[in-house]
Amino acid sequence: MKSQVFINLAVKDLGKSTKLYTQMGFTINPQFSDDSAKCLVWNESIFLMIMSHEKFKSFATKPIADTKNNLAGIFALSMESLEQVNKVVDSALTAGGIEPKPIQDHGFMQLRTVEDFDGHTWEIFYMDTSKFPTT
Repeated sequence: MKSQVFINLAVKDLGKSTKLYTQMGFTINPQFSDDSAKCLVWNESIFLMIMSHEKFKSFATKPIADTKNNLAGIFALSMESLEQVNKVVDSALTAGGIEPKPIQDHGFMQLRTVEDFDGHTWEIFYMDTSKFPTT
């Protein structure tokens, strides 16, 4: 089996969060989804599990962080172009996400930041390694 990444997040409103993430381009895997959790697929290697707080608590070993007011992590997804970055972030904003800061342009990499309803932070970026600075 190929290695895969599963990101697990607690969300307060599963329906609103599912809409936001599907607008961003994730697809739902119904085999691993129910009324308390949704398995969202980015690609064959990256999966996002969003769960109600009750469901998440059944896996957690610590209290759920208040990610609306405190940063618990930043999740980054690379795109094949700046146009794709803009499409994903603009779709998330249309679905109710927020963009806490303007686009960052580092020459070889452009990135935009978007937060979901619970404050989970995503950086959507495009990197052109041929423009990476050499010293």
